[in-house]
Amino acid sequence: MAESNMKKSLGFGTALSTVAGTIIGTGVFFKASAVTTATMSISLALFAWLLGGIINLCAGLTAAEVAAIFPETGGIVRYIEEPFGKFWGFISGWAYGIVYMPANVAAFAIAFGTQFTGLFHLTDSWIVPVGMITSLSVALLNFISAKCGGVVSSITLIIKLAALGAIVIFGFLQPGNVDFRLFPIQAGAHREFWGALGTALLATMFAYDGWIHVGTLAGEMKNPQKDLPRAIAVGLTIVIIAYLLVNAVFYFVVPLHQIAGNLNVSMEAADKIFGGIGGKIVTAGILVSVYGGMNGYTMTGMRVPYAMGKKGSLPFSRFFAQLNRAGVPWASGIVQYVIACLMMLSGQFDAITNMLIFVIWFFYCMVFVGVMKMRKTRPDLHRPYKVPLYPIIPLIALVGGTFILISTLIQQFVTTAIGIIITLIGVPVYYYMQRKKGNN
Repeated sequence: MAESNMKKSLGFGTALSTVAGTIIGTGVFFKASAVTTATMSISLALFAWLLGGIINLCAGLTAAEVAAIFPETGGIVRYIEEPFGKFWGFISGWAYGIVYMPANVAAFAIAFGTQFTGLFHLTDSWIVPVGMITSLSVALLNFISAKCGGVVSSITLIIKLAALGAIVIFGFLQPGNVDFRLFPIQAGAHREFWGALGTALLATMFAYDGWIHVGTLAGEMKNPQKDLPRAIAVGLTIVIIAYLLVNAVFYFVVPLHQIAGNLNVSMEAADKIFGGIGGKIVTAGILVSVYGGMNGYTMTGMRVPYAMGKKGSLPFSRFFAQLNRAGVPWASGIVQYVIACLMMLSGQFDAITNMLIFVIWFFYCMVFVGVMKMRKTRPDLHRPYKVPLYPIIPLIALVGGTFILISTLIQQFVTTAIGIIITLIGVPVYYYMQRKKGNN
């Protein structure tokens, strides 16, 4: 089946819920600890969340231009292939579809299993099996139809925003900590300002990631040229506000030293806000949030190998290019599920997430450069949407992305190297496929 057989059933609401629902997953609950450990300062921690949001918003506004130009299934592969050629398009698709998306599903599944076993007092041996079963249920829901996956995103987004809203509203009604101050913005004791900010900013990147994935659904959207840029901009704005408010509540009700290094800060905050049952309520909210984020990565992720399979770029391309009767790339989804399960066996949430940051932001930076390059080399392209304040916003995104790359390479060298090595495996695969095409 060709892309024309994929049903154009998705509107702005689904696109918006995919953006916000994919981003708001585990990061808002689990990265407050890392940000606080880095800064040991409420003002600098919240500034890091704000700055991370601004960088990602500028990145999203920039990427939206090329997404509107090429509203096709596959997303980032096309955004990079157009300005830089087939090689870089393939490598980005390889990293995205074979490494990045399954790794995110695995990380979300481990987080879900961890919270689930804690809620029901099960042993840690249940974490991976629960994660595998949960991610399988997400995949099966998405195999029903793209619209079904969109409904899951919408429902879970409403529930998670309601839970976060309750935490914010009732949290600020508490007496609050005497040391809660937003200014001056400075690092805590025994912390150097720029080093602390850089480390904290890195921790926010995983929490904010996911805004570009909606582009993989473009081939199934009714009006992608209009809805894609709006969904990215509005979705990221919602996430930034939510993250700032929720983290402010954490610092408002829980002492700073109890947040640093504490992955259960959200439960502690809920206990103080809602009483003894609060921890269980928030855990249930986290489970819904993680499930929705996992759904976003599953829904968008399977479209990348499908698009590459359609072009004959991958080994077993005919298999990857298969759609079911509902127009869903089920074969690609199964492969990604198997890869995710293999990654889950490591059981390492932080190692998996750290491995992803450098690789994905390298390709994000290529997208930013590509937007500016095509403004010069292909000025005749029809641009339904243009980046506002050009070239300021793309440059902010590029500078922020470059800082993230350098900081990640320095601070997380081992896990970054693993991600790079897995990505580079795609190089011989690319040349093998090119030689195979040449012989046919």
